[in-house]
Amino acid sequence: MKSPISYFSQMPDPRIERCKAHLLEDIIFITISAVICGAETWNDIEAYGKSKADWLRKHLLLPNGIPSHDTFNRFFSLLDPTVFEEAFLSWVRAISSLTNGEVVSIDGKTIRGSRDSGGKHAIHMVSAWANANRLSLGQVKVDEKSNEITAIPKLLDVLVLKDCFVTIDAMGCQREIAEKIISKEADYILAVKGNQGILEENVEDTVRFTQVSSQWKEEDFGHGRIETRHCFLYKDLSLIENASRWKSLSAVVKIESTRYIKSTGKEEKQTRYYITSSDASAEIIGKAVRSHWGIENQLHWQLDVSFSEDQSRKRDGHAAQNFSLLNRIALNLLKNEQSMKRSVKGKRLSAGWDNNYLVKILKN
Repeated sequence: MKSPISYFSQMPDPRIERCKAHLLEDIIFITISAVICGAETWNDIEAYGKSKADWLRKHLLLPNGIPSHDTFNRFFSLLDPTVFEEAFLSWVRAISSLTNGEVVSIDGKTIRGSRDSGGKHAIHMVSAWANANRLSLGQVKVDEKSNEITAIPKLLDVLVLKDCFVTIDAMGCQREIAEKIISKEADYILAVKGNQGILEENVEDTVRFTQVSSQWKEEDFGHGRIETRHCFLYKDLSLIENASRWKSLSAVVKIESTRYIKSTGKEEKQTRYYITSSDASAEIIGKAVRSHWGIENQLHWQLDVSFSEDQSRKRDGHAAQNFSLLNRIALNLLKNEQSMKRSVKGKRLSAGWDNNYLVKILKN
């Protein structure tokens, strides 16, 4: 994996000339290194810089020493998040090669700590996650969860998705979004609920009154439970009103999930519906649907548990949005360093203790 430092060091500096006591590339290098090693606040980053000053001088010029926490805060509060995101996308494109059939999941996450008592809305980020590559591919900020519908097309615009499956929950089940995904030479798998007029009713009728075209069953045993997942595909779309308005619609998907808890004898059942443009088998579609939850488990859960993103209180300027992207940069680097078989948290600790391991993460 190519180091992100060179990509971000080329960004326009948001500071006025007379306030540039520290080099942009020094600020970027120290910040990304500190976040990898566990820093969660601007004070943490300053403390990291001072504790690692001798080592940092081997890699950086540091004409005026280690920047203060106010300098880090001011820089990332001023930095245009669009510029930062463009640099991030350039880096991700350089390090990733999405394979044919890769599942790219899109979902939103609220940074709860960014809400203040003055009524400012919490920042809500819509992100894309590549499951096989284990990479955060990009993100778009929205002011409220209800605005995901307008944010998703913007995110799709900047992603390279050829030959991928794009999975989105019911919020993204929109004809315009389906058409956008097809225009990117990808296939969609969109969850269906009651937000699209009578589509859910049409889908239920399709499942009830038409023949199954193909099906696939998967069973999992472990952790004291037995899970069974059934995927059914229905190719007869005659009961879908105005089916042609859904670009390249190919099939209705039904997923039946049953979970049996051995210790209690309790059984839980769930049925979910999707529409897809893909002609793939029930097995491939079923696995793609299951992979969608990777964005929750591998991205959102990690950001909250390993990076404490929900507890972040950064509210100045663009600070919260930009720090969220810093967390994603660190997570991409940590997940793709495979020489050490430890959790993300464990790798962060090791990087903080061992400068050689940190360099390995940055250059991996």
